[in-house]
Amino acid sequence: MRTAPLRRTRTARALPFGIIAVLFSAASLAAQDVAGIVLVEPFKVGTFAIRDVPRVGLVLRDALVIDIELANEALERNRAFPRIPPPSDMLDLIGRYEYGLQRRLYEIVNETVAYQRLMGPTRAEYVYDVEDVRILPPIMYPGKILNAASNFYSRVAADAPEGEGEEAVRERRANRGIPYLYLKPSRGAVIGTSDRIVIPHGREQTDWEVELGVIMGRAAKYVASEDAQATVFGYTVTIDVSDRGGRPPGGNPTTSDWLVEKGHDTFAPMGPWIVPKEFYGDPMAELRQTLDVGGERMQEATAGDMIHTLWELIEYASSILTLFPGDVINLGTSGGIGMGEERFLRPGDVLRATIDGIGTIELPVVEGPPAVGDMGVRLPPLRSYRQDPGS
Repeated sequence: MRTAPLRRTRTARALPFGIIAVLFSAASLAAQDVAGIVLVEPFKVGTFAIRDVPRVGLVLRDALVIDIELANEALERNRAFPRIPPPSDMLDLIGRYEYGLQRRLYEIVNETVAYQRLMGPTRAEYVYDVEDVRILPPIMYPGKILNAASNFYSRVAADAPEGEGEEAVRERRANRGIPYLYLKPSRGAVIGTSDRIVIPHGREQTDWEVELGVIMGRAAKYVASEDAQATVFGYTVTIDVSDRGGRPPGGNPTTSDWLVEKGHDTFAPMGPWIVPKEFYGDPMAELRQTLDVGGERMQEATAGDMIHTLWELIEYASSILTLFPGDVINLGTSGGIGMGEERFLRPGDVLRATIDGIGTIELPVVEGPPAVGDMGVRLPPLRSYRQDPGS
């Protein structure tokens, strides 16, 4: 594996006027035009372990990673470009994207492509192959994660008693009500595609849910749905891993327990990177998400199956709390989850979740170690209070 140089790269040459004309020409291979800059190709952003240090990078063609800090150093040796501090992490990048960083990232991509620094003998020292770096969670870590529960009609049908799915969907269409959102832990739960999903020891009903993760780009409070798109930074793939075993009987009479179901470590895979919104389009038109377990297709859905739109979820969430740059809203999942199929994850399974236009996260499943000692009030193994783990 090639590691990142932490020294300064060779002095960059000034861009010839001919190349500048090509980069800024409306006739070039433009994906976007921001503040007069025509971008030669779109990019994604992610966090990568380079020389065992988390670095934020640009992803081109789903195959190449540009270390933003080192690329920015090289660019600024050309006096045509003003000095702009590079992002310290993904939260910093998101927060400053609309305040100078978007333009700078466009400049880095244009300069790197123009000088043919992606491949071959002229390849820059700040460019890496994706397979040569460790892919970390793109955001380390979101301030908060909000998940939409039962937000797909196919999920409503799957949760209904046998033979009553169509009627349940009709009733829900007639009375959508307001969304249901819950908080999911961030640090500890969030992992990247280079990590593993850990089934807690003794918990035998671990489930999957592929979801579109929406990354906020601006602070938002009381945002109307028609204005919500302006508050978004981009999109990623997420998996809402769930423990369906529930609480043991006795004690507190509350039957639902969202901490048990959603809060375990490694239960919020995210990645492999983020697509800025200008390169994805309208999620309510473009979304197609799939999930495979061990090579078998379990889930497939589009936005047409959603009950509440992304924009409605932002309006509802922002009416309760302030959303900040880097916060994540997961839009919910379709039918095809393990609970409905009476099938749950087992050690050795491989989970593969894909959203078209964003990417794929693929994670192996392992069993966690048994608890050490006995304090008397820890979550017990499922078999200790359920004779039939599938019940």
